[in-house]
Amino acid sequence: MREITFMEATREVLAAAMEADPTIFVVGEGIGVRGGNFATTLGLYERFGPERLRDTPISERGFVGMCCGAAMTGTHPVVDFMFLDFILDAMGELINQISKIQYMSSGRLQMPILLRGCIGIGHAAATHHSGSYYPIFTHIPGFRVVIPSNAYDAKGLFATAIRSTDPVLFLEHKSLIFNKGQVPEEDYAIPFGQARIAREGTDCTVVAIGSMVDKTLEACGKLAADGISVEVVDPRTVAPLDMDTILASVHKTGRLLIVDETFQPCGIGAEVAAQVVDRGFDDLDAPIRRLNGAHAPTPYSPPLESAIVPNPQSIAQSIRDLLAE
Repeated sequence: MREITFMEATREVLAAAMEADPTIFVVGEGIGVRGGNFATTLGLYERFGPERLRDTPISERGFVGMCCGAAMTGTHPVVDFMFLDFILDAMGELINQISKIQYMSSGRLQMPILLRGCIGIGHAAATHHSGSYYPIFTHIPGFRVVIPSNAYDAKGLFATAIRSTDPVLFLEHKSLIFNKGQVPEEDYAIPFGQARIAREGTDCTVVAIGSMVDKTLEACGKLAADGISVEVVDPRTVAPLDMDTILASVHKTGRLLIVDETFQPCGIGAEVAAQVVDRGFDDLDAPIRRLNGAHAPTPYSPPLESAIVPNPQSIAQSIRDLLAE
């Protein structure tokens, strides 16, 4: 099977969808001739032209509001934020309009809008280009929130996202987008709300989100040398969240660690922990643990930047601490 990057996988799906559906268009800063800051639309301007790849001013609330209206009238906008941090300038349109239109119209209007952007800490991107923010959108009814961890999943989840009639946030961690993986050439789609068992194990369950999946798998490989068997669950999407797969794993292992780069207070880990306590408390043999990035602004200094996020060593130590309970 061929190997392509995470970004090549999503671009392949976007190109095929635009070929098949003339109502799909892309807006964003630098997504035209330039092909996007992260090559999200590289080569597509030459194929589809300026009518369907629209470079925008630095005015997120303006072009997100425009795309909200366009989606209401039957087109399918793809909004490329480059860095997800810039989505914060459009929160009024997102929360008061895009997430609610289908409800307010009693289903008469659909909202097929795909909102994509790079997330995460890395590359000395500092305070304004390192955010993730997906717990905020998971909290809001109406959004689908997708966080792929590899190229294969990126293609399948993007295929589902581009066909959705709901607003979808498709979030791409900057440390993953140029990673290669085996990706079939044929079309396929991965349903939202279907987690992946990235590694089977029996001693404890680790729910790892986005870029934390690879770091957790690296930690588990080293722990296996000491006879420690860890099951790793990759949720793929956090809205909807596949709690059935997580609960089944906890039922088997009796222990749970959630690893997430984002801030710990009110995060995805807190939600997973609460639902496991509500629905699977009797399966737990030890308290649930969470491992998150530091609750602090992201520093510019690369050594400080790397110090505030979980790494394979801190993940392995957290697993050892959990097993010692």
